[in-house]
Amino acid sequence: MAGVEGRVVVVTGAGGGLGREYALFLASVGAKVVVNDLGGSRDGSGAGTAMADQVVAEIKEGGGEAVANYDSVATEEGAASIVATALDAYGAVHGLVNNAGILRDMSFTKMTTEAWDLVQSVHLRGGYLMSKAVWPHFKEQGFGRIVMATSTSGLFGNFGQANYGAAKAGLVGLLNTLAIEGARDNILANAIAPMAATRMTEDIAPKEFLDKLPPAFVAPVVTYLLTEESTESGSVFVVGGGQTYRVAQFQNAGVTFAEPPSLREVSERWSEITDLSAATLGKSPI
Repeated sequence: MAGVEGRVVVVTGAGGGLGREYALFLASVGAKVVVNDLGGSRDGSGAGTAMADQVVAEIKEGGGEAVANYDSVATEEGAASIVATALDAYGAVHGLVNNAGILRDMSFTKMTTEAWDLVQSVHLRGGYLMSKAVWPHFKEQGFGRIVMATSTSGLFGNFGQANYGAAKAGLVGLLNTLAIEGARDNILANAIAPMAATRMTEDIAPKEFLDKLPPAFVAPVVTYLLTEESTESGSVFVVGGGQTYRVAQFQNAGVTFAEPPSLREVSERWSEITDLSAATLGKSPI
């Protein structure tokens, strides 16, 4: 299995938590890793070089190859610089893990526009800018792998995370189109919704629940989606605590009205419209 041996992979937000796990695992199976981290706190404030440098040091101590980058994914200049770091150090870029993220949790009643915009800028805008920065290199070489870090909060919702959930769901919408547009150039795009105990989740779930979710379970699945052997694209996987399963949208046969229906007709057939007992995998009507 060729795996990711010799491949150059950018991991954003790799200074701690899941990103660190991804970077360490990738390096352990032969990838050359760009360890990107702004070095800020969980809410996105502050910056520093120590977090990324520490991960790079760990990788090198283990005999792997890595280089640090400290730019923000939320600006075009930052995204371009992150990819330039890969090209300058290793001459290519083959994979991208859009993992960088922040939290500004609050109920929707208390949600501020600032908290909304900050979370969108890192998760969704950052995912777009990083994918856009690697895209021409992927197309030119006829190979590329993108893994988006979505979340069960984006797939199913979670109290106090309207901003975060919307951004994470947006990444799924982005990858759906990237999977279509990248197919002819062997560019695959997928997402994982990780369940793991990190500083991002330490106060979101009970400790006894998080104790069952070590981050090490997630990295091998992320890495597989970056391999040459993987042919998966346009899919979303929930990964954590030893479980790995695919999540997808489904659709039923529904109801066809020959003429614009009355309100009563919609009401009378609503159970048919909503019945998913014989649903099949959803697809675009276009």
